Amino acid sequence: MHVERRRLLLMRHGSVDYFDAEGRPYPPDDVPLTAQGVAQARAMGEALRDTAVDRVVTSGLRRTRETAQHVLEAAQLDPPVEHWPDFQEIRGGRLSAIRDDELRDAFLAAFEGAVPRDTRFLGGETIGELLDRALPALQRLLADDDWDTALLVAHGGVNRAVLSWFLTGQHVFLGGLAQDAGCLNVIDVGPTPAKSVVRVVNFCAIDTLRTGTRLSTMEELLQKYLKSRARPESEPI
Repeated sequence: MHVERRRLLLMRHGSVDYFDAEGRPYPPDDVPLTAQGVAQARAMGEALRDTAVDRVVTSGLRRTRETAQHVLEAAQLDPPVEHWPDFQEIRGGRLSAIRDDELRDAFLAAFEGAVPRDTRFLGGETIGELLDRALPALQRLLADDDWDTALLVAHGGVNRAVLSWFLTGQHVFLGGLAQDAGCLNVIDVGPTPAKSVVRVVNFCAIDTLRTGTRLSTMEELLQKYLKSRARPESEPI
């Protein structure tokens, strides 16, 4: 039996540091890749060197643009690159407005289990609002049949939304799907989610078995933020 499927390579951007050496947050739309993030992106490019990628989409934020650039350079690929703002990460509010006793849920509740649509991330956007902009963008990309293999470089929350839709066919959000920095997911796309194959999830070209930590990305970020909580200049990430 022959089944026609296209391949979606879904990446999370490489490692970033949301806080500078003084503990002050970077502007959320202009966070650069760290040296580790560049290494992760280039290692993934090496892994994709024999892959014929004919379309690339990023969220347009600096960390996804830089990731795509390094992946393509290392892979020796030169497909057209587009930037779609609907794939930007779930947007938080002002960290300084969150009470100490609300910090854990503000950071982590949006990434635990099957997350209700009305759950807010860092006092900002809800999971439902993320789903309602990211999934229509995904469906627009899939409806365009002029590509066979596409690379989409997005964010941890967006990637969970995409993977959850392929796994369930519904507008649900499975927060426990790990999306480590620089990871790759491979989805062979059929005409419907049920006829698609989620083939690879959270593959990291460096530290493949994730031996360096057992914390989630948001748990690590919460730990870093708590160290600078007393700073009055704290801003949203």
